[in-house]
Amino acid sequence: MSRSGLSKLRIMGSIVLSLAWVESASGQPAPPPDLSGGEGGWVHPRGTGFQPVPGSASPVRQDPGHPFTPGRGTAWRIGDLSNPNLKPWVKELMQKDTDEIDAGKIAFQPGSSCLPAGIPNMLSTPDPLLILQTPKEVVMIKQGGNEIRHIYLDVPHSASPKPSWSGESVGHYEGDTLVVDTIGQSTKTVLDVYRTPHTEKLHVVERWRTIDGGKGLEVNVTVDDPEAFYQPWSTRVRDQRGKEPFIAEQICAENNLNIFDFHMPVATKPDF
Repeated sequence: MSRSGLSKLRIMGSIVLSLAWVESASGQPAPPPDLSGGEGGWVHPRGTGFQPVPGSASPVRQDPGHPFTPGRGTAWRIGDLSNPNLKPWVKELMQKDTDEIDAGKIAFQPGSSCLPAGIPNMLSTPDPLLILQTPKEVVMIKQGGNEIRHIYLDVPHSASPKPSWSGESVGHYEGDTLVVDTIGQSTKTVLDVYRTPHTEKLHVVERWRTIDGGKGLEVNVTVDDPEAFYQPWSTRVRDQRGKEPFIAEQICAENNLNIFDFHMPVATKPDF
């Protein structure tokens, strides 16, 4: 998207929030929090993964037997299968993946194939995130263009949503927090950088709010999939405002082969 296009979208979001402030002064409910991220969007620290939180089952972490040391050893994210919260079929699938990586396979990540990361994995990728807020929906756009997420406000879930890359997300504001409830994700997605699988019963709840006087973003996430985990697990993601003046245009398909190719589709004949 061009600089002018993004600027227009940001202006639109600012107008919506300004109108909300006017309504608040008239005795209406408090305005929604400004989650836009400004000119640079929100940026997640590279390589930090999902961190455990006290009182909750732990997300998958790096396997101690495969320490993540790019340039000096293991350059891949490989999950620790001693995590007691993983169901047997999850461990078996991830162990097979690890065995293939040990035999020389490149560890798959969705972005390497220009595929959507899914929820909550989208929160772990370092590309800038732009958030647009309107009265009826919140739109989240990741740099690269293959991650555009729609969160519909103050509406219930569909009776039986068709599985999709980002699932069906509905949300509402609770004071200074945007609460997002997501179901209906395709099992083609993975949950994290360790490629942890899930079933179609996956249910993700996120609580978005700004911190540090608006300089930071905090997302508290709860993941529940009774067929993949013995109990729900939680994590906390914290981002900072990006330093670049705007989210850069990036065409993933044009750059993918410069890294490595996970079978990117290639046309056999011209489109026109």
